[in-house]
Amino acid sequence: MRHLAQTVVVALSATLAACAGAKSADLARLTLPPGFRIEVYATNVPGARELALGANGTVFVGSREEGNVYALVDADRDNRAERIVVLAKGLDQPSGIAFRDGDLYIGAISRILKLPAIESHLDSPPKPDVVTDKLPAEDHHGWKFIAFGPDGRLYVPIGAPCNVCEPDKAHAKIISMKPDGSDWQDVALGVRNSVGFDWQPGSKELWFTENGRDMLGDERPSDELNRVTKPGEHFGFPYCHQGDTPDPDFGKGKSCADYAPPVLKLGAHVASIGMRFYTGTMFPEPYRNAIVIAEHGSWNRSKKSGYRVMSVRLDGARVVEYAPLVDGFQHDEKTSGRPADVMVMPDGALLIADDYTGAVYRLSYGAPGAARKP
Repeated sequence: MRHLAQTVVVALSATLAACAGAKSADLARLTLPPGFRIEVYATNVPGARELALGANGTVFVGSREEGNVYALVDADRDNRAERIVVLAKGLDQPSGIAFRDGDLYIGAISRILKLPAIESHLDSPPKPDVVTDKLPAEDHHGWKFIAFGPDGRLYVPIGAPCNVCEPDKAHAKIISMKPDGSDWQDVALGVRNSVGFDWQPGSKELWFTENGRDMLGDERPSDELNRVTKPGEHFGFPYCHQGDTPDPDFGKGKSCADYAPPVLKLGAHVASIGMRFYTGTMFPEPYRNAIVIAEHGSWNRSKKSGYRVMSVRLDGARVVEYAPLVDGFQHDEKTSGRPADVMVMPDGALLIADDYTGAVYRLSYGAPGAARKP
């Protein structure tokens, strides 16, 4: 697959210079395709994970540190949040968030919570309502990425409570439920740990990233990009990895042909998590409706992999290109950032959450302020 464009080193922007000393990745060492620029949108957001956008432009951020959920406010619309509000404290790894009809939903291990009419109460947030407290309580792969689908249902992953094991029926899958927490339905089975998914424009099919198992060496198995074509489809865990590799312990007597193969192998241990379809118009045409994936980066590989934001260009359901969009969050095995989620803004810019530095970055295309809505 050819690259969209040769990457170039990003010049240190005036915005970054203005916040010298802030805890953030060295943006000057990141590489982007020509015409793109990256700037700091917010700092001091410890453990920044999933992003969600409110109806009034508030950017909400989940986290796995201190049990906090944040609101980022850019009231003067200069593409940098001037105010950071802590909406909730002391929750159990509230990394997953979703916004719907004025309410902020929070995925916190065993519970889905809701902050009603939250944009009207940023300075005095209400006590969260409990949508459901019936989810499994294991911390291992228990943190969430949640989102509302085109059908108005809330989609919630339930990871395997292990590196690799024979899970019970309550684990290793993606489910959906009504906004009130009722009517649980299985969406995808045999899913070790998905921390990112979105629906393809047009087809409205669910696509998701999945983290492969550990302890089979540096080069296998690969993380996966998957596509759900029917309810309850099985994606192989723990019997088959990356569509073609039987598990040495659990794959005996099983055939990989019996499970849905990945649309794309993303690479071993890259820790592919937050993903969205690029639905904006700011970026050049090849990126329109492409998938953008935050690769959090390996933790136990002899040489680091991931630590970048990737784009997956599609022709329908066929992958045309898999190429870096933002690269360089690690150099010489030294980490300077770990992308955790991405989100398209109304003006077409892309926000990137970095839970390593507690920052959120804004990726744009063109001259400063180009394609920005009033």
